[in-house]
Amino acid sequence: MTLQTMKQSHRFSIETISNLAVYFAFAAVIVFFSIFSTGFLTLDNLFNLVSNKVVLLAITALGMTIVIGAGGIDLSVGVAIDMASMIFIMLIAAGYPGIVAVAGGLAAAFCVGTLNAFLINKLKIDPFLATLGVLFIGKSTQQLASQGGQPIYLTRPEFASTFDAITRTSLLGIPTPIIVLIVCSIAVYLALHRSVFGRYVALLGVAPGVARYSGVRVPLQLSYVFISCSVLSGITGILLSSTVRSYVPLSGDAFLLDAIGATFIGTAISAERKPSVIGTLLGVFLLAVMRNGLLLIGWNFFWQQVGIGVLVFLVLGLSFGLRKRSE
Repeated sequence: MTLQTMKQSHRFSIETISNLAVYFAFAAVIVFFSIFSTGFLTLDNLFNLVSNKVVLLAITALGMTIVIGAGGIDLSVGVAIDMASMIFIMLIAAGYPGIVAVAGGLAAAFCVGTLNAFLINKLKIDPFLATLGVLFIGKSTQQLASQGGQPIYLTRPEFASTFDAITRTSLLGIPTPIIVLIVCSIAVYLALHRSVFGRYVALLGVAPGVARYSGVRVPLQLSYVFISCSVLSGITGILLSSTVRSYVPLSGDAFLLDAIGATFIGTAISAERKPSVIGTLLGVFLLAVMRNGLLLIGWNFFWQQVGIGVLVFLVLGLSFGLRKRSE
């Protein structure tokens, strides 16, 4: 074996370990909590984990995957979640049918994405600053519309049928929220990995200037990107409100950082370090399992945040550090 061959083999080994960093972390987390928490691997806990933790974050993170894949960032996903939740609950409270309330909630999220697209395409504002501005506007709008941030609870029996139709129905034994996640995952996968739109997103992510000179209608594609992200976040908002049967102002903020973290964790399994649907879903599961396990062993919320931060540093540090060493 020549020296060059040995170097190539060594580099391949390092790259392989780098790409498998997320899988190693996932396996290590499961083994750790299986040992130190007796209730971790029970069916009830796993069902609760997927239904209440994974589904909502995963749908939001899928939208973030599209945006980050296009080289942007969307800090307003929490606003899209909250606006969809607020309009959905208000329409239900006003006596409108569930289908109308769902459409209204999605329309509100669509408007958030459209505003982002307008600021980025027409006013030429950087996506970070544009979505940050929408974040502030959205927070103020919610507080004004909810009399200073008062929650809206719909606990009366006449509202139960609408919420139950969304969260307590199933198909072939699979709960509706999980079916919604599966449909969203397939749709985003096909859009990003099996369509012209996906090729445009990838090109925007690595060479936006080349995309413009290649004849790509960049403003139109960016509009699709940010509107898709907001609509997916709107789905999260509707599922969230249907689960808790209420609208709680600013509750969508809790999804922002985890959605970003899950998307970037997912890039570690890609040789090109690009966001992907499979990678993002794996990142979501890793974060959800970590939060669930820390809760079961008795860590409070603040220490859970520390644990999540350490996990993200370890996974991304190991993956990108090894990648850099191989280069």
